[in-house]
Amino acid sequence: MPRRRGAFRPMTSTQRQLDEMQQRVAEDSLQAGSSDRELTEMKRRLIVERAAGVLYEKGYGRTSIRDIAAACGMSMGQLYHYISSKDDILYLMHRHSQEMWHQHLSEAGFDQITDPVARLEHGLRITIRYLSEQRDLYQFIFTESKYLDREHLEEVLEMDDQNVVGFYRHLLSLIPDTRLRGREAELAANLVSFICMFLPLRGWNLKLTDSTAVDEAVDFLVRFIFRGLGLDRGPTNGEA
Repeated sequence: MPRRRGAFRPMTSTQRQLDEMQQRVAEDSLQAGSSDRELTEMKRRLIVERAAGVLYEKGYGRTSIRDIAAACGMSMGQLYHYISSKDDILYLMHRHSQEMWHQHLSEAGFDQITDPVARLEHGLRITIRYLSEQRDLYQFIFTESKYLDREHLEEVLEMDDQNVVGFYRHLLSLIPDTRLRGREAELAANLVSFICMFLPLRGWNLKLTDSTAVDEAVDFLVRFIFRGLGLDRGPTNGEA
């Protein structure tokens, strides 16, 4: 859910962008569930969180819907009240991952930073650290999304384009000195999104055993992105 804002705080364009992304994530295309929207969302989050353990352990293909019901402490009938298939859970994991990321950005005070370059750097640092911490979830999503049916796959690809790549489109568009336009701006937003996934997807051989090693990796990736974009980070490192 979008976070609560102070009564006298003006809404920035970035804050509005985060709220719009959260609203899109909250839109529900699944038919099963209670007429009570809030209850349905709460139950579906619970299903995702509790199903994750058994899915990570056994993999999507070897996990039965009965395994998931047991992990959630539900009967098969109760589970099918909120989902219609195992495929729905994989779709919900995509939604849940974006919801948690957007909430994490908001809680970190990201949208309070006014300088667009500092905002980009801070957003990158928050995001790369967060994705690294959630590597099990993102590794599972990337390896198992091949099981999504066509309709769900189209939906999650659209969510990714609007909410993930769209986030970087927005941040880059606010930087006045960038020379990125048209096709180059689109390639840049997609590439930044991809690089942010480097640690959860390729960090397994980097021996990131402590927070210092993670911080060094984050700093390298941020500097790498800024050099690629031809942006000056300024006199500070952008940390809040």
